[in-house]
Amino acid sequence: MSRPGLRERKKQKTRLALIDAALDLFRAQGYEATTVDQIAAAADVSPRTFFRYFATKEDVALSLPVDGQEVMLRELADRPPEEPPFVALSHAMRAVLTELQEGDVTDVTRFLKSRELVETTPALFAGSVRRMMENERRLIDEIARREGSSPDDLLPHFVVSLFTTVARVGFESCHPQSIQDLSAFAERLEQMLSLAERSLRPGWDRGRV
Repeated sequence: MSRPGLRERKKQKTRLALIDAALDLFRAQGYEATTVDQIAAAADVSPRTFFRYFATKEDVALSLPVDGQEVMLRELADRPPEEPPFVALSHAMRAVLTELQEGDVTDVTRFLKSRELVETTPALFAGSVRRMMENERRLIDEIARREGSSPDDLLPHFVVSLFTTVARVGFESCHPQSIQDLSAFAERLEQMLSLAERSLRPGWDRGRV
């Protein structure tokens, strides 16, 4: 993969500066009390620049989970077409975890701050759930495309529902509070995915059982 050009690197730097400023302000003074103007000022940009990157302060607060969802969808679309749906979803999730683990200390710290903020802020938790539901719809569409079926068929819905339940159990059973916990977090999720794969009969997710 070619390295991003200077313009893209500058845009990414500004985007991360806005995310970092927002996360720090949300933690220091609360999500509801923080304004877009304050976030922009902390990142040393104008409010107009903020709105080039994010439509609302909820968008900036939830940007990292949304980024992870985008990575997973991209990875799922790139999985070999012969791969069964649940296996493809599992490998796509593993790619998200790998990208996170391969990030530097700043990336991991940013992830942990974001996760803590969502879990402790009711408005953001609700927004996160809403976005996860929207993402499930996109996963269903992608599984249906891969399998040559309709998004209205039961199988894509069932496969994605089962996968998201397994992943949620893995996420909820391990709460990383530090960079050192991240490996345990990834290991726990891997255990859940592996357990599910061992428990399911081959071909079940292609209607051949």
